[in-house]
This record gives sequence, C-alpha cells and structure tokens, in this order.
Amino acid sequence: MATIWKGAVTFGLVNIPVELRSAVRTDRLSFRMLHAADHSPIKYERICEAEQEPVPWGEIVKGYEHEKGKFVVMTDEDFQAAAIESSRTIDILDFVKEAEIDPRYFDTPYYLLPTRGGEKAYALLREAVRESGTVGIGKVVIRQKQHLAAIKVVGDALLLEIMRFSHELVDATGMSFPSAEGLRPQELQMAQQLIASLAQPFEPEKYTDDHRANLMKIIRAKMKGRKIEAKAPPEEAPETEVIDLMDRLRESLEQGRKGRDAVRTKQKSAASREKKSGSRKKQRSA
Repeated sequence: MATIWKGAVTFGLVNIPVELRSAVRTDRLSFRMLHAADHSPIKYERICEAEQEPVPWGEIVKGYEHEKGKFVVMTDEDFQAAAIESSRTIDILDFVKEAEIDPRYFDTPYYLLPTRGGEKAYALLREAVRESGTVGIGKVVIRQKQHLAAIKVVGDALLLEIMRFSHELVDATGMSFPSAEGLRPQELQMAQQLIASLAQPFEPEKYTDDHRANLMKIIRAKMKGRKIEAKAPPEEAPETEVIDLMDRLRESLEQGRKGRDAVRTKQKSAASREKKSGSRKKQRSA
C-alpha cells in the first residue's frame, strides 16, 4: 500500500516520525453505464435546471442551500478563509478507555508505521497504550480536511482510525425500541443456550461475499459467450401466525445439535480413514 501521509505523532513532548498507509482495501465490482444499442459508455452532463442547457466548468460555483431553493454562494476565498492550518503532526489530546467509545464513532483504519529514527518511541507508545487499555484521541489534517482520530494497538501495529465527530451521529431518542419487560426467564435462558451453541472463535476468512462470487461467475460465463438464465425469485408468503418463541428456540437448538453431531461423525470418519491409511503404510514398510 502506498504512503498517503507523512508526519509525526506527538504525546506530551515525545515526537514519533510516522507514515500512514491504508489498512483496508476496496474490492467492489465496478460497472459502467452503457448505451444498450451499441454498448458505448454514457457521459454525464452538468445541466442547468432553469435553462436546461449544459454548463461549462468555468461557469459553475458552489452554494450552500440554507432553505429550499435558497443558496449562499461560496467563493474560493471563502473556503481559503475557513481552511485549517495544514499540520504534519497528530497531537494526542487525551487517552480514554476504548470501551467508553461508542462504536459508531469509528470509521476508516490506517496503519501507522515508524520512519527512520522513530522505532523505539513507536514501540514505547504501542506498549504503553496496550498495557493501559486506552485509545489515544487526537486530530489530523489529511488532504486539507481535518479529522478526529483514534490511535489504538492491533498486534504489533499502531492503528490510526479516522473517527466521526459527535454531530455526525444520529440521535436515537426519537426512535422506539421494544422493552425487555415481557420476556420470560425460560426464553432468555434458552436464547443464551442457543448463543452458546453457536459460539465460535472469530475466523474472518470463512465469511465470504457470496453475491460478488455469483456476479464474477456470471461475468466469466458471459465472457465465454454462455447464456445465463435467471432464477425466479422465491415467493414470500406473509407470516400472519403468532410466533411461539420457545418452540422456535427449541427447534433451533435441536438443529444445532444435529449439525454438531454430523460434524463430529465426519471428523471421526476422517480420523478413522487416516488411522487405517497409516497402518497400511507401516505394514508395507515392514
């Protein structure tokens, strides 16, 4: 991954030279709009709503809509006056417990890598953050835009995660969520048993993007000239019956047990075949 920013992390009087690299990659399939008749790419024009005519870039300005149809026009000088002074430092303002931070604040992660001369201070900050169980909170200017940022530890790396500001979160006070008052202890206990039966160590590799895989399969087939027949979507009958949670939980637990028994049987069969294979190899070598 290419370096997107170079500067330093500071906490107190300690200065750590670092560079920033993306910690994730976008892997979405990209599609172009084409003319159905000749498959030529479609271009988009900037059309004036009043005149219904294309407008060249030189005649376009930016405006803030403060009321429906009413705009405050902003000039380059206005944006320059509002610009944050460019800085090559990430100043850690506070260290807070990660459990205290609403997960909605976190957005995009980047690796922080030490540059020459910063290795020892980098390792010192990493281990201090790890041992304290905290996250460093600061601000950083990237590509002329200021961001709130968190510095946390992932393995041997310091990770900088771009955060949202508080005004970007949606307040849920106007929304309605169900109360837990009507839940029976038996239902809660059985739900906990179901969760325990499905509990597994997190293995991200086993969760795949099935829709992307299906699209790529169709794309490759069409590249070879094959005709694709679409499956009819299944009809969904509206569920009007009252759901008995206890019955559903019992059925779910029973399905889980059958699934685990099938896996154990498969594992035992594989182990038995491997044992017999090893025994035959020993007999041949004897």
